[in-house]
Amino acid sequence: MSEIFPKEIINLPEADIPLQGLKVHLSQGDNHQILFMEFSEDAELPEHSHECQWGIVLEGKIQLTINGERRTYMKGDRYYIQSGVKHSAKIYAGYADVTFFGEKDRYKKMGERNE
Repeated sequence: MSEIFPKEIINLPEADIPLQGLKVHLSQGDNHQILFMEFSEDAELPEHSHECQWGIVLEGKIQLTINGERRTYMKGDRYYIQSGVKHSAKIYAGYADVTFFGEKDRYKKMGERNE
């Protein structure tokens, strides 16, 4: 997998997200998280909801179904999912993005325990 992120991002803690082929780095704020993600394999995420999510596609493509509407996003595209809106995703190998989550504890750092 080619690294598209600079060392400052690569040096951030990895997030504990159990998806095959995913490399993800986590920037943690007081009330949000920002993820820097790269996928080396296809992945599918079943329908779910959470606090707001905003992302920008850096490489590859993702197919999102948001509130029943399916759309494909490619390099340079942005998407926004409002809090509580049901959505699912098909992510293709080679996909990379930056994703903002409007919640501080959506994901744990690798090695942290759930309490």
